[in-house]
Amino acid sequence: MRILKPPIITLNFKCFLEATGDGAIRLSKIAEKVSSETGVSIVVCPQYTDIYRVSSLVDIPVFSQHVDPITPGSWTGHVLPEAVKAAGASGTLLNHSEFRLKLSDIEFALSRVNEVGLIALVCANNVKVASSLAYLKPWGVAVEPPELIGTGMAVSKVKPEVVSNAVSEVKKVSRDVLVFCGAGISTAEDAYIAFKLGVEGILLASAYVKAKDPELFLKSLCEASLKGL
Repeated sequence: MRILKPPIITLNFKCFLEATGDGAIRLSKIAEKVSSETGVSIVVCPQYTDIYRVSSLVDIPVFSQHVDPITPGSWTGHVLPEAVKAAGASGTLLNHSEFRLKLSDIEFALSRVNEVGLIALVCANNVKVASSLAYLKPWGVAVEPPELIGTGMAVSKVKPEVVSNAVSEVKKVSRDVLVFCGAGISTAEDAYIAFKLGVEGILLASAYVKAKDPELFLKSLCEASLKGL
């Protein structure tokens, strides 16, 4: 796995059909190519069933979209941290707005993630939550106002104060926790502004997965991210 350093672009494949099976492979290989050409750290987050295939075929980091706060045992249908690690994942998302967890569950999930040697990017719906999560010392915290997710209205443009305040508040708690932003990031300008506001990474989904030319789109994001950092 390549070392992750800012700027970092995290691509969440969600459950989009375009990013399922062979689609996940195609989009991950594009991401690997663009990362190699631009020097920008890119993470892909495929569905659980695609983690093994993707991680076997690309050299960029592969994250799970979630792990459950459980230990090995009788948990039918749950996602064990050891399982995604064994499948080839190097990290995971946690507490995405589409899969929210209680704070106590986030804390236990993080302890399990650390125990098995994964890293976690934990999502927060506002600045207050982002600051609270920083006390748990995850690898990264991503602030994502849920009302902007998938809208094409970027948080960096529509609510820049959310981004800058999240950076400020998280760094007050821990300088080591990386700060990301997401929700509506869909253009190179959105990415540029986000990094100018102080984030070390961005998180996006549909803008990449559904792009007419994913490679061209991702290259533009990388170039803008490098300029904005």
